[in-house]
Order: sequence, then C-alpha cells, then structure tokens
Amino acid sequence: MGLDFGAALKEWRRTRRISQLDLGLSAGVSSRHISFLETGRSRPSRGMVLRLCDELEVPIAQRNRMLTAAGLSPAYAERDLSEEEMAPMREAVAWTLERHAPYPALAMDKHWRLVQANRSCATMLAGFGMQEGDSMLDMMTANPVVREALENYEEIAEHLLARLRVEAAHFGHDPVLETAIAQFEEIVGEQGGDPDGIRPAVIPAIYNLGGMRLSLFSTISQFGSTEDIALSELRIEMFFPADEATKAALEAMA
Repeated sequence: MGLDFGAALKEWRRTRRISQLDLGLSAGVSSRHISFLETGRSRPSRGMVLRLCDELEVPIAQRNRMLTAAGLSPAYAERDLSEEEMAPMREAVAWTLERHAPYPALAMDKHWRLVQANRSCATMLAGFGMQEGDSMLDMMTANPVVREALENYEEIAEHLLARLRVEAAHFGHDPVLETAIAQFEEIVGEQGGDPDGIRPAVIPAIYNLGGMRLSLFSTISQFGSTEDIALSELRIEMFFPADEATKAALEAMA
C-alpha cells in the first residue's frame, strides 16, 4: 500500500508541532481545508503540496514522496556527484576538504556514510579500518578500535546521540537514524551525562593513536539553496585542534 498524502501531512504537522489553524494561516488557507486534506476529502494541487512542505520544512526527498502520494510527479532529482552537471559541486567539496589540510575533514551523507575525506582524515580513519562508503555510525557504535582509542568515548556518544535526535526530527521517520539512536541510547544509558554545572563551549573528541594524543572539535556545513536530494543531504565536517599539542602534531604529519 502506497503512502497516503493526508496521513503524511498529518504526521509532518505533528512532528513539527503545528496546529491545523497555524499551518493554514502560514500557508494562506483555512484550517478546514487542512482538515479536508488530511482526511482525504480534498485533493491538493502541486503548488499546495509544495507550499505546505515549505511551511513544514519537509526535506526534499520527503517532498517527492508527498507529491507522489498526492498523485503528482516528483519535483526533485537525486544525482550522483560523479555526474557531469555536478562537477562544480564536486569540485567545491574537494576544494573545501583539501584546503582544510593539515586538519582532518570529511563529507558524508544523511546516513553518515563516508563520501570523501582529505588525506589527513583518510589516514586517521584507515587506522579504524574505515574507507569511502563505510558507515561512521557503525564505526562509533560497533568498532572496538574506536572505543579503545577515544578516551572520552561515553561523553562523545552522548553528544552524538543528541545530534542524531535533531537529525531524525528533521528528516522524519528514518530507520537507519532510528536504529543508531537506539544503539547510542543503550551506550549512554537513560540518564546520560552529569547535567550539573556549566557545559564547556565545545566537547572535543580525545583520541590516543599509538601514543599520539589528538584533541579535536568540529564544525559542520552544508550546501545552501540546493534542489538536488543527495546534495541537500551531504554534510562536510571539518575538525580543528582543540589544543596546541594537537595542532603541532597534525602540522608535523602534513
């Protein structure tokens, strides 16, 4: 059985915690019309589906599903980065990763699969048996080498759990992210870390790699105003040294 548009609209509205009245006001229609769309008494136009998706901040992959559920054709394509028309974006990713050297940087998709990494990061990940196409989520939850090398593993696991919950709320129902959340919840436990006191500005991941101690924090960036599914889900994570010793070690490795 295919996706029901009315049920999907209702689910996204509840996910975003928006009432029928508020959604109607922001979309320029009555709450009654929203109700009719959710119950199937009214069929939406293509413009109405896209307008509601805008108001509900539905990711573009899910917008295609909403359109097809309404009996309409998809609006967004999912291109591979290797395609010719994606050359400028592919070059932008490579440029960003390489310009970040000697510090580690990587690109991954919404399921945390490694798409590309600069030389510094690839060398580090190779020590964990990681290569392009592998899951960073599996690395963090099931790789004993990572657990042994990451001194503050539980603290980082707690941080990643919070990050995954935000991403899952954004993308909606996603089995891969939901499975990862359950795995991290088991690792972190119900209570999580100590909530007392002021939290630090950043929480660096502290790795001990063959006697070399690296303390790293990261920033995450995405393409803006993209109309391609894969590109909209691509994230670039750049790691920075959290102390002078790490900075010197990474620069010496270049």
